[in-house]
Amino acid sequence: MRTALCPGSFDPVTLGHLDIIERSSRHFDEVIVAVIRNPQKTQSLFSLEDRQQMLKEATQHLSNIRIEFFKGLLVDFARDHGVDAIVKGLRAVSDFDQELQMAQMNQRLSGIDTFFLSTSPQHSFLSSSLVREVARFGGDVSGMVPGNVNDRLVETFQNGRSTAAEGEV
Repeated sequence: MRTALCPGSFDPVTLGHLDIIERSSRHFDEVIVAVIRNPQKTQSLFSLEDRQQMLKEATQHLSNIRIEFFKGLLVDFARDHGVDAIVKGLRAVSDFDQELQMAQMNQRLSGIDTFFLSTSPQHSFLSSSLVREVARFGGDVSGMVPGNVNDRLVETFQNGRSTAAEGEV
C-alpha cells in the first residue's frame, strides 16, 4: 500500500488545498492530511481541532483520506506513519524555492521523496492568509473554500472572534 502525506496549516482549508488532496487521492492508496502548527505563521484563526474537523467534513467524499495533526518534524511524523511520499502543491514559481529546499532537507533526513503538484489554474491565487484577510473584512470567499468552511468564516467574523486556542501559533 502506498501512502502519501499532504501537510499544511489549513487555516482555513481552501479549494486549492482540496484540489491537491483530491488529486493525490487518485494516485495513492492512502493520503494522510497532516494539520501542522506552523510557528513561522501568525496567530491561527482556528484551533487544530477545528481545522481537523473542517477537513474531515470537506473530504468526506474521499474514502482513502485520513486527517491527523502533529507537532515537530514532518519527516518524523512521516516515518512514524509509514509514508512513502510527501505531496506539496505549487501555486507559482515563488513557492518553488522554499518548497525545493524543504523537499531536499526532508529527503536528506528521511529518504522520503516529495512530489510536487501544480495547483489547478482556477485555484492558483488562493492562500489561507488571503482568504482570511478577505473574510475578515466581509468579502465573499464562498467560491474559494468549501461550504462548511465558508460557514465557519462567516460565523467567526460576524461574531468578531477567533476559535483558535489562546496563544496558539
